[in-house]
Order: sequence, then C-alpha cells, then structure tokens
Amino acid sequence: MTKIDSITVDIIENALKNSKNEMDVTLFKAAMSPVIREQHDCFPMITDAEGNMVVGNFGSHVPEVVKQFPEGVQEGDVIFVSDPYTSGGSVSHVNDWMIILPIFYESTLVGYSSMFGHVIDVGGPVPSSMPVDARSIYGEGVRFPPVKLFAKDVLNEAVIAIIKSNSRTPLENYSDLMALVASCRTAEKRVQEICSRFGIETYFAAMNAALERTNLMMRDLITKILPTEPVSFEDFIDDDGLGNGPFKMKLTIWREDDHAYFDWTGTDPQSPGPINYYLSEPMFKMFIGSFLISAFDPDINFNDGFYDVLHVISPKGTLMNPEFPAALGCRTHALSRMFDVLSGALSVNAPDSSPAAGYGTSPYFIFSGVDAKGEKFNLMEVQYGGLPGRPIGDGLDGHSWWPAFVNIPTEYLETYYPLIVDSYKTGTDSGGAGFYRGGNCNEKLYTILADGIVSIHDDRALIQPWGINGGEPGSCSSKTLIKQDGTRIHLASKIDDVKVEKGDQILFITAGSGGWGDPLDRPAGKVQSDVRRGLVSKEKALKSYGVYLDDYLELDEKQTEAVRAKIKVDRGTLESFNFGERKEQVHA
Repeated sequence: MTKIDSITVDIIENALKNSKNEMDVTLFKAAMSPVIREQHDCFPMITDAEGNMVVGNFGSHVPEVVKQFPEGVQEGDVIFVSDPYTSGGSVSHVNDWMIILPIFYESTLVGYSSMFGHVIDVGGPVPSSMPVDARSIYGEGVRFPPVKLFAKDVLNEAVIAIIKSNSRTPLENYSDLMALVASCRTAEKRVQEICSRFGIETYFAAMNAALERTNLMMRDLITKILPTEPVSFEDFIDDDGLGNGPFKMKLTIWREDDHAYFDWTGTDPQSPGPINYYLSEPMFKMFIGSFLISAFDPDINFNDGFYDVLHVISPKGTLMNPEFPAALGCRTHALSRMFDVLSGALSVNAPDSSPAAGYGTSPYFIFSGVDAKGEKFNLMEVQYGGLPGRPIGDGLDGHSWWPAFVNIPTEYLETYYPLIVDSYKTGTDSGGAGFYRGGNCNEKLYTILADGIVSIHDDRALIQPWGINGGEPGSCSSKTLIKQDGTRIHLASKIDDVKVEKGDQILFITAGSGGWGDPLDRPAGKVQSDVRRGLVSKEKALKSYGVYLDDYLELDEKQTEAVRAKIKVDRGTLESFNFGERKEQVHA
C-alpha cells in the first residue's frame, strides 16, 4: 500500500468535503420541490471503491444496493432506488429518492457519489404520499427497487414514464430526480480531478487513512463516554395514527474495551400504523456515530470508518426492525425519538453531562388543492421545535434536529401557494425551565386562501420532552383548525383529509424541549432577559425560576432570594429526570 503523509490526507479529505458541499449547491439550484430546494432535506456522500462513505452526511448504503446488480456497474451507469426494504433501510420511506453513481478514473472504479432527497409526492391515497392510516407499505405510494436509471449513459425512459404516471407532481419529481443526478455528476468530476492531480494510488491511500483515523478516534471516544455495565432507558411515541399507543422504545448500552453495544430488546412490537422505522444494522451504526460525534467530539470526521467497533441487537418484528411489508411513511417519529433514547441512556450515570429531550420528530404540514387560477398545488413543509437544554447552554428555539435543514421562507410560501403566514414565532414558556433553558417550540398561524385538504404529521402531543439534572419538561404539541366563524377544532397530531375552506386558519404548534439543571440556579438576570424577550412569561419566571419581577419587569433581588428559598424547601429533592405529566391516549 502506498505510504501517505497526514498533510496529503488532509488536503484530499478537505477537497472531498468541498465537493460534497458543491453537490448540495448543484441540487438546490436545480430541484423544484421546496422540501429539497428550500429546506435542504437531502444527504450527499462520496465513498471509496468498496462503497464506504469517506465524506458525507449519510453513509453505509452503497454496498447493499450495488450487490443487487450481478452484472456489476459500468462507467456511465446511474442507480436509482426508493424502496427501504431492498436498500437496507438507506432510504427510510418511499418519498426519499436516492441516486448512486459509480465514479471511474482511467477505467478504474475509484468510488461512488450518492445523494438522496425527499420528493413531494409518489402516488398513493393522499397528497404527499404519507397516509397516517397506512397499514402496509403497499398503501404508501410507488416504490422503486434498485434499478439503473442510466445504463452506460443511456436513460431508462421506462422509469421516467412510471414516475410521471404515478405522481401528483410529475414535473417537480422529474426535475428533482435529474437534479439528484446532476449533484452526483458534480462529485464525479471533482473526484476525477483529485485522482488526476495525486494519482489513483495516493487517492486510495488517503481514503483508507481517513477511515482509519476516524476508527481510532471513535475507539477513544467510546472508552471515555460509554459505561462498562449495561444501562437502559426508554421513551415513548404517542400513537401510530390508528388509535394504538403509546409505543415504547427501549435501549440498553454498554462497552467492552473499546467496542460499544446497543441493544433494542424491550422495544414494543411493530405498529399496525406507519410509525415503524426499518433501521438496518449499518444504518443504526451510522446514526449512532453521527450522534456521538456531534455531541461529544465534532473534530472526528463523520465517515464509515467506525462500523467495526459498534455492535447492534435489534429484535425482528419490533418498532425499530419491522418485518415486511410494515408501513413506514411516518417513521420520523421513531427516528428522532431514537436520539432522545440514546441521549437518555448515555445520561443515566452522568445526567450532568448530557442533554435533555427535544421535540422529537419532523412535524409535517401538508396542504393541497386547486387555486383560484385552476392550477393544482401540493405543499409539504417540515416544521421544527425546541432543541434540548444541554450542559453547555440553552436549547435552540424553533430549530431543526438536522443541523443542515432550514425553514421555507414565508415569501416563498406566499408566492407559490394560496396561503398567508399570519405569524411565525417561538412559543412562550414551551421550553422546560432549567439552569439552561430548553428551547421553545414553533407557533405558526396560516390563513388558507383556497379550498383544499390538509394533513398533519406530528408527535409529542401526549408525552412531554423530559427535563434532566433537575430541569423541567418541555411543552407538548397541538394543532387547531380555526373556522371563519371563530369555531376552534382540535386536530389530532396525525391526521389526513382535513377539509379547509378559503378564510379558515390553521394554528400549528410543535413541541418544546426539556430544560437542563436546577432552574433556581439560573442567574436571575438571564431569566429577566428571557421575560423581556418573550421567551418566558412573568408568571413562569416566578413559579419555576423563583424570579420576582415588578410590573415594569424590573428585578427585585430580595423578593427573588426569598421566593427561591421557599421553593427549595417546598419541592424537596430534584430527580435526575423529570418526565412531566403524561396525558392519557385518546383513541379514534
């Protein structure tokens, strides 16, 4: 094997990172779906010749897909897949379309580029193809097993015809698909340029070195943060949209030397409804690595180099490993809750060094119909909520779980869809009180300008995001339809086919997040600032933080000291975890 110095490894690794960023830019300029173009629901990556991700945001899936082509891959091939069950869970529901492009240099396979994005609609019974009452994946839209979209640069027109015939948004889907291909071709060109500059042998050596470096750093991280004795933690998804629930997710973790073990035994059986998450072993390892790196050592390059030191036990037929053909369309509740459970398990022995729970899902607002011009429209918007209080500071208000995601600008929504965004703000008091406050939720009020149909996807309407290390839990989510006559109708967190008329309003409130640490230890001046900024009410400042403010929001230090002293006596000992009050499940 070619010897290589660390500086050359850094140069090539950073060149690949820049190429990955260029993939994003290409996609955002060419895609038409707002979830991809505006919200950046996409994940790029570049791999070595064996399919191991070296740079990217989402790894592990290339070998599982490529092995399904016995004839192999050739220069000019482009693979397309949207089926979770035949891609090893690399796409988690049928709306996620993935492109995999083999990269050749001087007739030698040097790696793959890959990109996937969430397209608006792939057929099925409801607009946006994520019916909350689906009982199998057959009822969620058209799915594509791995097929060659291009074979030696020749487009497979049959695939395009099937796509256009089975979607409510054929133009947007076609544009998104070709934008995904263009982003992968961008990486192809950049990798070939790197190989031309450094030579194939040096390029291969740099890829191996980058993977090995991540492996060594992850081993060191495991020994620092994981317990040697097994510890367990559990949290719950409210319901599955069919009146069943709550659903328990239980995780047990431990380490043996520098190897980590993650056991999902005790998690509830798979759901009749579509909240299941087909989490293959490689994909779970990828998510674990992403979480550990983000939370504990961001200097580690996120790639596939650490898979051999992670070991996963996930019983078949459970919520996290459902059997085909389980419905998967609303799997984001389990996906996001997985991070709360993982965080909770890591914090059992050290609650002072771990974050609380967050809003725990990807809330979707879906609105479709025919506008005043007689043109069909179909909007799917991802909402955000409170991120948890943490050992280093307050949680983020109204933020995405995924750092790269952003909101759809109000100007875009009001230009292309028949609605008005009357208000868009964070919800006062929705973040749990703590030494570090939990992030507040989002509150968004829409006025509908055309008759249509609305769907809602959300969770944590019944089960609060827990607080940690003395912090209080965050608020639950809620949705309300406000009719033109002022009648207010509560909407379930998972519901389809809500008929709306011109002039109606939808109030979409996501969940907050848990606080970290004793609220009475938070500096009174910070609480005063929170109240003045509308993040905390004057009443909560007194009740939860023991901070006394007068009618002009000026701080009374003596009163504050007395109130805090009384609260400490009355409340007793604080628990490590505060799960709040859990509402009873309401069956449909």
